[in-house]
Amino acid sequence: MSAHPGPSSSAQESQPVARRVTEEGRRRAFPRATYRLQLNSSFTFRDATRIVPYLARLGISHVYASPILKARPGSVHGYDVVDHSQLNPELGSREDFDRFVELLHEHGMGLIVDIVPNHLGVMGDENPWWLDVLENGPAARYASHFDIDWRPMRASMLNRVLVPVLGDAYGSVLERGELEVGFDAAQGSFAVRYFDHLMPIDPREYPRIFASQPRIPEELLPPDDPARADFESLLNAFSNLPPRSDTSEQARAERYRDKEAHKRRLARLVERSPEIRQYIESTLERINGVPGEPRSFDALDALLEAQAYRLAYWRVATDEINYRRFFDVNDLAALRMNEPEVFESTHALIFELLEQGKIDGLRIDHVDGLYDPEAYLERLQRRLGADESQPKPFYVLVEKILAPHERLPESWPVHGTTGYEFAGLLASWLVCSDEQARMTRRYRQFVESDVPFDQVVYESKRLVMRATLAAEIEVLATQLDRIAQLDRHTADFTRAALREALREVIACFPVYRTYISHRGLSEDDSRVVNWAIAVARKRSTGLELSVFDFLRDVLLGRYGEDRPQSDREQMLEFAMKFQQVTSPVAAKGVEDTAFYRYNRLVCLNEVGNDPERFGVSSAALHQANLERAKLWPYSLLATSTHDTKRSEDVRARIAVLSELPELWARHLARWNRLNRSKRRQLDEGMTAPDREDEYLLYQTLVGLWSADQDREALIARLHAYAIKAAREAKRSTSWLSPNAEYEKGLTDFIDALLGEVGRSAFVKDLSAVADVVAFFGRINSLAQVVLKIASPGVPDFYQGSELPLCALVDPDNRRPVDFERASRELAALSEPGRSPRQLLEAGDGGPGKLYVTWKLLELRRREPDLFASGEYQPLEIEGSAREHVLAFARAHQGRSCTVLVPRWAARLLNGVTQLPCGEAVWGDTRVVLGEASARTVTDLFTGREVEAQSGESGRSLRVAEILADFPVAVLT
Repeated sequence: MSAHPGPSSSAQESQPVARRVTEEGRRRAFPRATYRLQLNSSFTFRDATRIVPYLARLGISHVYASPILKARPGSVHGYDVVDHSQLNPELGSREDFDRFVELLHEHGMGLIVDIVPNHLGVMGDENPWWLDVLENGPAARYASHFDIDWRPMRASMLNRVLVPVLGDAYGSVLERGELEVGFDAAQGSFAVRYFDHLMPIDPREYPRIFASQPRIPEELLPPDDPARADFESLLNAFSNLPPRSDTSEQARAERYRDKEAHKRRLARLVERSPEIRQYIESTLERINGVPGEPRSFDALDALLEAQAYRLAYWRVATDEINYRRFFDVNDLAALRMNEPEVFESTHALIFELLEQGKIDGLRIDHVDGLYDPEAYLERLQRRLGADESQPKPFYVLVEKILAPHERLPESWPVHGTTGYEFAGLLASWLVCSDEQARMTRRYRQFVESDVPFDQVVYESKRLVMRATLAAEIEVLATQLDRIAQLDRHTADFTRAALREALREVIACFPVYRTYISHRGLSEDDSRVVNWAIAVARKRSTGLELSVFDFLRDVLLGRYGEDRPQSDREQMLEFAMKFQQVTSPVAAKGVEDTAFYRYNRLVCLNEVGNDPERFGVSSAALHQANLERAKLWPYSLLATSTHDTKRSEDVRARIAVLSELPELWARHLARWNRLNRSKRRQLDEGMTAPDREDEYLLYQTLVGLWSADQDREALIARLHAYAIKAAREAKRSTSWLSPNAEYEKGLTDFIDALLGEVGRSAFVKDLSAVADVVAFFGRINSLAQVVLKIASPGVPDFYQGSELPLCALVDPDNRRPVDFERASRELAALSEPGRSPRQLLEAGDGGPGKLYVTWKLLELRRREPDLFASGEYQPLEIEGSAREHVLAFARAHQGRSCTVLVPRWAARLLNGVTQLPCGEAVWGDTRVVLGEASARTVTDLFTGREVEAQSGESGRSLRVAEILADFPVAVLT
């Protein structure tokens, strides 16, 4: 795949966007609290407009919207944009959008928009850029927009792009008559249709349609009829168009000018000559063949072979695709965003909306997919007015998956990430690390395997590189082989050895990607590459180890130090392309495979987390907050997102199992006995479900269970989830090769577990443990909410998560939100008569969670500088229950607040379902404040005043007094 290793001249860029800077706009410049909305045809701009007053009352400052540009029809997420030049019509009109923004501004709120620079939705018939490429190949105006390798190893693919859309082998699809050439009389153009997919015919090849067919019959059109001569003249003109392979500026201009003129002539000709139109239609009927007569498709086969594309069975993409994709999704083609023209054309409408003051921030999707993320972000900020004195004037976030040991590059001109790492950190903090050994032992006994997670990750990455991402590895191997041939010392490395070395190193990569570029090599990137190479060398058996040294030197720029500039550029391009492959391998291998293969405690199996991080200390949480306050004070703090495998409330429940390992072990053993007969024995010794899927299902049920929920709806959700999880795990079934028998056994098992209403011993036993877990999960959820809103950063709320939201991975987390209920609940909080404790104990605890959210967001509204710029001060805990409390203070210019949340309440209370409140629970436990603190503080939630006591270490507060009646506190 071709790309330029260096940046293009800034002189080629357009002028900066001149935003309307008003006092109101300045107030909206940086968010105080964001609310994520998933927009689609079921929740439009008008629907979003209706809930603005509710969000304003809740204390939200910015709506954070999913992509708003035109996506593929029916898209439920908006990440498959097909046209950057217009808003998505399924979301509403421009007037609807403007009214939405207008109402946000009336309430003092702003809008952050998710944009997708890495890829476009292709196939179908909606993307004009892709259709242009299919029609004109390398000579297409938009050919350089896509990351296409026009010179792959297979000779028959020279100057062609693979289009893997067929549901069966090409020959079978062709001879069933499913590929049909059609004629658009209004446009004077020909194209092939395959169900919803449109593939234009190269105009230079139009004469080929008629070459194998009889000439126009004289009885249809006399020899002297002018229309006959015009038609034959047109065919000759089409055949004389410049070929697709000629990409010179002059040839391209001539091709576009003439082909469109010829099409218009053809359209006018068929309009005035019904006979010519009849001849075209009869010719197409013959060339489209007759099912059952294979030879009748020869002409169509020859026509398709002459196109700028090769139609293929979708499975062929695994090995032969020659355009970069979003992960392994064939109908999401990657863009060459490093090209200024591509950057400008994809951002034009967004910049227009920015200039008009409609958008106040951007969220950059999948930044790791870009050729050079830092260069892209710098170009973006320059277009938004950046200069040396203000390198990041506009609020920009990146969707970046950070390993627990990894840090966001400080040189990036952004304000932080979308908060996956915060969600992962909180999930690990809730888990009781003391019980790791027991939980691990119980898991291994149940699944009958002791393979550690790092080995699962390694094997999962190797699997996706052999299967769904094999083509991407092949492209890298081709590039590396060309580099090896530049030097006699490396010319003997075989292609197979180079390919295997690439697989081994990528499988050992400890992060999503490095950021080697024309700017050079950072110490962090050098450390990552050297570490991965060293581990790969140790794991490798049979490979010549010098291959790894060669790969390391190419990646680190050492191999080309004494070589010509052209060779060094080729090596840098390889290194940058290598980085674009490690990211999807990590995503597909870890998030979408290993996370479903290793199920010890699945609240840890989350984007941005590491399942091996079984608990983190409060000191580690403090340290992360201190670093964020210093480096990224406007980074988002997420607990649920559209990408999370489980919502925050499900994770909060499952974490409780780590506090009560004996309870979990006892019930798990009972379920194993009760449900043994419900498992289905399949061929070759397989069982449905297998032990991993069964273990995952039990944890999922504990995280979701509510005795009063709609049982049929729950079963339907579990069916969909279990099949998705099993396919992602790729053990007994997969997306590439679904095992219908296994999947049927899996869903039958769920039916057998939950179908016997009122008579199931399993359901009765499940309810007993789930009730305990749900109770303490509710306390965990409150702690998460308080930490999210009060910690350094910007709290982000996924739609509906201000109330209890027990959701699984998409599409389960995209179910409609009952905003009417949420609005009623919020209004009711202002009514007298119910204490915070009563709100928490009512029903599912929803009013309590909403109350804490509302009160804290109101505090952030009243004291914005305290939370945006305030110092973060970890507070020491003393006493017998000190490990069960986390406390910190925020302070700014004489204003302060003190935050307390409980930890491991189930362990503290030995599983007795009572709130962790009062003297009997906390005893002598104290929060040390120091001498400078106020003597009297008031709890935000209960209104209770508490007196600080003086001691040897300064003033302190008794936790029993602070948490006398409610399990969390914010003292002002």
